[in-house]
Amino acid sequence: DVQLVESGGGLVQPGGSLRLSCAASGFSFDDYHMGWIRQAPGKGLERVSSSSSGALSLVYADSLKGRFTISRDNAKNTVYLQMDNMKPEDTALYYCATFSVAFGLWGQGTQVTVS
Repeated sequence: DVQLVESGGGLVQPGGSLRLSCAASGFSFDDYHMGWIRQAPGKGLERVSSSSSGALSLVYADSLKGRFTISRDNAKNTVYLQMDNMKPEDTALYYCATFSVAFGLWGQGTQVTVS
Protein backbone atom coordinates (compact mmCIF):
# COMPACT_ATOMS: atom_id res chain seq x y z
CA ASP A 1 0.00 0.00 0.00
CA VAL A 2 1.05 3.58 -0.63
CA GLN A 3 1.04 5.15 2.80
CA LEU A 4 2.71 7.16 5.51
CA VAL A 5 2.37 6.01 9.11
CA GLU A 6 3.34 8.31 11.95
CA SER A 7 4.25 7.20 15.45
CA GLY A 8 5.88 8.55 18.59
CA GLY A 9 3.30 11.07 19.73
CA GLY A 10 2.08 11.29 23.29
CA LEU A 11 1.97 13.38 26.43
CA VAL A 12 5.09 15.23 27.51
CA GLN A 13 5.80 17.86 30.14
CA PRO A 14 7.00 21.34 29.19
CA GLY A 15 10.73 21.25 28.57
CA GLY A 16 10.62 17.60 27.58
CA SER A 17 11.37 15.86 24.30
CA LEU A 18 9.65 13.60 21.83
CA ARG A 19 10.76 11.96 18.62
CA LEU A 20 8.20 11.40 15.91
CA SER A 21 8.72 8.82 13.19
CA CYS A 22 7.03 8.46 9.84
CA ALA A 23 7.37 5.20 7.95
CA ALA A 24 6.73 5.32 4.22
CA SER A 25 5.74 2.45 1.98
CA GLY A 26 4.58 1.82 -1.56
CA PHE A 27 6.56 4.56 -3.31
CA SER A 28 10.13 5.67 -3.95
CA PHE A 29 10.71 7.47 -0.68
CA ASP A 30 14.14 8.80 -1.56
CA ASP A 31 12.77 10.59 -4.62
CA TYR A 32 10.68 13.00 -2.54
CA HIS A 33 10.97 15.94 -0.25
CA MET A 34 9.34 14.99 3.05
CA GLY A 35 8.12 17.02 5.94
CA TRP A 36 5.94 17.62 8.93
CA ILE A 37 2.83 19.75 9.29
CA ARG A 38 0.85 20.33 12.45
CA GLN A 39 -2.57 21.55 13.44
CA ALA A 40 -3.16 22.91 16.91
CA PRO A 41 -6.66 22.80 18.42
CA GLY A 42 -8.87 25.41 16.78
CA LYS A 43 -6.10 26.62 14.47
CA GLY A 44 -5.03 26.16 10.88
CA LEU A 45 -2.30 24.03 9.40
CA GLU A 46 1.30 25.04 10.06
CA ARG A 47 4.32 23.79 8.14
CA VAL A 48 6.80 22.62 10.76
CA SER A 49 9.78 21.38 8.78
CA SER A 50 10.83 19.76 5.54
CA SER A 51 13.77 17.84 4.14
CA SER A 52 14.91 17.52 0.57
CA SER A 53 15.24 14.02 -0.79
CA GLY A 54 18.92 13.79 0.10
CA ALA A 55 18.55 15.80 3.31
CA LEU A 56 20.89 18.50 2.03
CA SER A 57 18.21 21.16 2.41
CA LEU A 58 16.37 21.37 5.71
CA VAL A 59 13.73 24.02 6.34
CA TYR A 60 12.09 24.99 9.60
CA ALA A 61 9.35 27.34 10.68
CA ASP A 62 11.08 30.39 12.14
CA SER A 63 9.40 29.92 15.51
CA LEU A 64 10.76 26.39 15.84
CA LYS A 65 14.39 26.81 14.85
CA GLY A 66 16.72 25.47 17.47
CA ARG A 67 14.14 23.24 19.14
CA PHE A 68 13.04 20.88 16.35
CA THR A 69 15.26 18.78 14.10
CA ILE A 70 14.17 16.89 11.03
CA SER A 71 16.11 13.93 9.69
CA ARG A 72 15.55 11.02 7.40
CA ASP A 73 16.89 7.55 6.78
CA ASN A 74 16.32 6.68 3.15
CA ALA A 75 17.47 3.10 3.74
CA LYS A 76 14.59 2.69 6.20
CA ASN A 77 12.09 4.86 4.27
CA THR A 78 11.58 6.89 7.42
CA VAL A 79 11.57 10.56 8.31
CA TYR A 80 11.91 11.78 11.88
CA LEU A 81 11.13 14.89 13.87
CA GLN A 82 13.09 15.39 17.08
CA MET A 83 11.33 17.90 19.32
CA ASP A 84 13.21 19.33 22.30
CA ASN A 85 12.43 21.91 24.96
CA MET A 86 8.79 21.50 24.15
CA LYS A 87 6.19 24.10 25.01
CA PRO A 88 2.44 23.91 25.57
CA GLU A 89 1.93 25.69 22.26
CA ASP A 90 3.51 22.69 20.52
CA THR A 91 0.35 20.74 21.36
CA ALA A 92 -1.09 19.65 18.02
CA LEU A 93 -1.85 16.84 15.66
CA TYR A 94 1.35 16.23 13.70
CA TYR A 95 1.18 14.98 10.13
CA CYS A 96 3.91 13.57 7.96
CA ALA A 97 3.59 14.37 4.26
CA THR A 98 5.31 14.29 0.93
CA PHE A 99 6.19 17.83 -0.08
CA SER A 100 5.57 17.37 -3.75
CA VAL A 101 3.18 19.13 -6.11
CA ALA A 102 2.97 16.00 -8.24
CA PHE A 103 2.52 13.51 -5.42
CA GLY A 104 0.69 14.64 -2.34
CA LEU A 105 0.42 12.06 0.40
CA TRP A 106 -0.34 12.56 4.10
CA GLY A 107 -0.28 10.25 7.06
CA GLN A 108 -3.12 9.92 9.54
CA GLY A 109 -1.39 12.07 12.13
CA THR A 110 -0.05 11.55 15.63
CA GLN A 111 -1.20 13.57 18.63
CA VAL A 112 1.34 15.48 20.68
CA THR A 113 0.25 17.07 23.94
CA VAL A 114 2.54 19.23 26.06
CA SER A 115 1.14 19.71 29.54
